[in-house]
Amino acid sequence: MEDVNEKIELGSVQETLLLPLWGRAIETQKKKPLLIDKKAVSIINSIPYDFTEISKNISKIVQASWIARSIFFDKKIKAFIDLFPEATIANIGCGLDTTFDRVDNGKIQWIDLDLPDTIDLRKKYISESDRRHFIPKSVFDQSWYDRIEKKDKVMLLIAGVLCYFSESDVKRLFNDFHTFLPGVEVVFDYFSPIGMKVSNKKVIEDGGMDKSAYLKWSIDNILEIEKWDSNIKVISNMPMYREYKKNFSMLVRIGMSITDILKIVSLAHIRIN
Repeated sequence: MEDVNEKIELGSVQETLLLPLWGRAIETQKKKPLLIDKKAVSIINSIPYDFTEISKNISKIVQASWIARSIFFDKKIKAFIDLFPEATIANIGCGLDTTFDRVDNGKIQWIDLDLPDTIDLRKKYISESDRRHFIPKSVFDQSWYDRIEKKDKVMLLIAGVLCYFSESDVKRLFNDFHTFLPGVEVVFDYFSPIGMKVSNKKVIEDGGMDKSAYLKWSIDNILEIEKWDSNIKVISNMPMYREYKKNFSMLVRIGMSITDILKIVSLAHIRIN
């Protein structure tokens, strides 16, 4: 248990890692949860952070987006490791994500990558193992690719991260993936231009986060990334809530439908050869 008087010291962008963690913990404690993440509950109950502002201002629709994203990622990972049981999964910008605990098949190699201050925090609540490794580096530090021993069966998870980069940085990152991990599959979420504006207001500001954590990259049509490089292929793409509306009230479902129609935030799976 952490000292309740100890405060978390994170950069403004890294502080946003607490939002999906809180969302998964809240979902797990519902009577009929769409996602069960007991590790998230454990962390929320012990971490020295006041979630009052988040609990008060984050809407059900926003909270549900973190759950929908987690379910989408979990399905993609499980399908991948069904085909390649000893694959390597790298969670880029992992924050306090606990996906490994939900999908581990006992054989995969797992890498959690994030900035040093976030990894320091992560180590207080989540343990490394012989198949789960933490790397305290920027994703743009190309030395981290050396930690991947088998580079032919790799999936990268990028949840709530690309939106904080400029488009030129996203292109640079995808080029690195092509160079160091040809054939890699990448699962990520992304915002439309209107979605970026809405999120900056409804999530960053209303969640009490610093404005320096504003989102930067957005794209209307994800197929446009195939024009960046002939090696990029979009495998699947869908609006955030397409498959996750049924357990909510009519009012919330209407909000989700509007969000999907406007393509506020979507989920994508690509391959970079």
